[in-house]
Parts: sequence; C-alpha cells; structure tokens
Amino acid sequence: MTTVPLLERHLRLTIVVNGRPAPQGSKAYKGHRTNAATGRRTAVLVEQSKRVKPWRALVTAATQAAMTTAHIHQYGGYPMERPSPLDGPLEAEIVFTVLKPASAPKRRRTWPTTRHSGDVDKLIRSTFDGIADGGGVVDDSRIIRVTATKTFPGEHPDALAQPGAIIRLYTLGDPS
Repeated sequence: MTTVPLLERHLRLTIVVNGRPAPQGSKAYKGHRTNAATGRRTAVLVEQSKRVKPWRALVTAATQAAMTTAHIHQYGGYPMERPSPLDGPLEAEIVFTVLKPASAPKRRRTWPTTRHSGDVDKLIRSTFDGIADGGGVVDDSRIIRVTATKTFPGEHPDALAQPGAIIRLYTLGDPS
C-alpha cells in the first residue's frame, strides 16, 4: 500500500465574520410556478431558516473586505479591479463562535452540542455559499479539505469574543 503525501498548504485569505452563524438547512415546499418562457412547471422551495440570508450577507461582505485588505498588503494599494478569487485545490479552516446558553456553566469548559448552536455541516454550507458570493473562491467545489469547529466565546484559542467565525483559506500544492 502506497501513501500519498499531504499537499503543502499556503495561507491565502483570513476572513473574520462578526454576527450569529446560521445553518443552511432544509427547504420548505411553497407550491409550483410555471416558467413564462418555457411553460415548464417547477417546485418553489424556500429556505426555512430566516437567519441564513443575513449570515450569508455578513460572510459575503467580510470576504470582500478581506480580499481588498489582502490585495493592499500584497501590492501596496487599493485594487483597480476586484481581486481575483482563489482557484485550484483549497483547504478551509473555520472556527464558529456560537452563543453560549444562559443555562450553561460559567466556570468550566462546555461544548456547543445543543440543537440551537446548529449542525456544523449546515453552518459550513451557508458559510461556503457566502464566501463564493463574495468572490473569495471561484466556486466552493474547489474546497477539498475542511476543518470546522464550533465553540463558545473564550473557550478556544480562535474563538471570537462574540458570535461569528474566523475562516482561513489555503491553497494546496505549489506556492504559485
């Protein structure tokens, strides 16, 4: 059995999002509509969570700001055009800081395992869509490796003081 060496990774973008992370969950059926041009009937599905759209908008705005800041640091000035999105195989590290329930112990480490903190896979989905909408990546399908953590404020080295997320995007392979 041969082993494949891990690809070398290079930090390309750090995004800090302040706001309450929201999972992108199930869709609710709201009937059918007919496309005027083609005459095809399609189902109308709407996101059930009302918090997803604001979270994605926060991630989109934070991604655009992080890209501009990274461009300024790299090239020494504001970009004339929008900075290029990351492409190729990518890795994402995300630390979600979620609200700690008032009922949780204050003096010892606890874990965000309740339903109100959101499923980590659904938090990733809404966050990746926001990154792609903000032009951080060509497409979120480019992300081939993910490490995601949910934590409460002050209970992880990368935890924010308030709800939000720290997202680090790495390119994999040669540093080109």
